[in-house]
Amino acid sequence: MQYKATSVEEYIKQVPEERKNALLKLRTTIKQNMPSGFKEGIQYGIIGYYVPHSLYPDGYHCNPKEPLPFMSFASQKNSINLYHSGIYAIPEIKDWFVNEYPKHCKRKLDMGKSCIRFKKTAEIPFELIAELCKKITVDEWIAVYETNIKKK
Repeated sequence: MQYKATSVEEYIKQVPEERKNALLKLRTTIKQNMPSGFKEGIQYGIIGYYVPHSLYPDGYHCNPKEPLPFMSFASQKNSINLYHSGIYAIPEIKDWFVNEYPKHCKRKLDMGKSCIRFKKTAEIPFELIAELCKKITVDEWIAVYETNIKKK
């Protein structure tokens, strides 16, 4: 679903009522566990956490005016989706997440390359997401990003 929001608060106000508490808890979980340096805001129409231009002036190679994205979440039509670039770029983090997920949730993991879909808000594994947030610092993410970009 597309929401017209210029702030995180505005985005959350627009989502269906039955999802607001889950989004608020997800936001709190991420903010409390994300290493310092990442900034929160609306990026690409969803709630994002990114490396600001003040730390990485080059920005995102697809659009250098955009800060370097890292993690985000959104209320979609049938699910709440969490996007984590580290899961896509770092096989060890993906393997860790896939192995840990069943310890936190009974439902089968519904995951794409960097997208994790949660169809039942009551089954979002907040503790696991908190651990995921702590896996990569801003400097580590910049290094991974630059290594992967230079390969292309």
